[in-house]
Amino acid sequence: MRWLFALFMMASPAAALDCGNVEHGGQDYTVCRFDASKADLRLFLNDPGSGKPLGSFRNVETLLADEGLTLEFAMNAGMYHQDRSPVGHYVEKGDEARGVITSDGPGNFGLLPNGIFCIGDGFAQVIETRRYKDDPPPCVYATQSGPMLVIDGELHPKFLKDSESTYIRNGVGVSGDGKTVWFAISEDAVNFHSFGSLFRDKLGTPQALYFDGNISRLYVPGLKRHDGGFPMGPIVGVVAPAGN
Repeated sequence: MRWLFALFMMASPAAALDCGNVEHGGQDYTVCRFDASKADLRLFLNDPGSGKPLGSFRNVETLLADEGLTLEFAMNAGMYHQDRSPVGHYVEKGDEARGVITSDGPGNFGLLPNGIFCIGDGFAQVIETRRYKDDPPPCVYATQSGPMLVIDGELHPKFLKDSESTYIRNGVGVSGDGKTVWFAISEDAVNFHSFGSLFRDKLGTPQALYFDGNISRLYVPGLKRHDGGFPMGPIVGVVAPAGN
């Protein structure tokens, strides 16, 4: 696979993380790439002290600062209910907060096949939900969302090239060996077909998963970017020791 990343603006040795602008199909995206064997990648949902949803990048920053850590990258990571609890499967530090949901239903989450983003010890995977259910990998963290954007190198079969349903969208794709992870957010409103083709055709990921649309947000201090808005549910982040 030929890597065609356009002008990375930030590189962090601690997290093995690169972020920058990518153009595809006449649309602009911000894409962050990192080495899953080196980066400390985690999911965040609730404050361990109060049990209340963290809800924001700022609250995750504060939580980590108390541990002598810093947040180098973050993104909303899956759909959630009004109380900010995850719609689907969720695992944090090996503890399952919500089981796997395999049924279809209304909305993007129920547009099967959907999938699960799994973070393990030195690896990451995007796995179609029923495959995950049949043979779950050793995930330290996991979040379920949907629909799948790319499945075994092919776009989700229900995506329409000329669909007029467009939003700011974000998602994640992983290389076949589980070592390289790409997070992407569109800078303009795009449809599912356009967003999925970014992962399939530009980034070359065999599996990719949609996180959300409209409320999609990104946090990258190295790019001076901290998107605000309504409180979030699950958040994915790359963590590093403070002062690096």
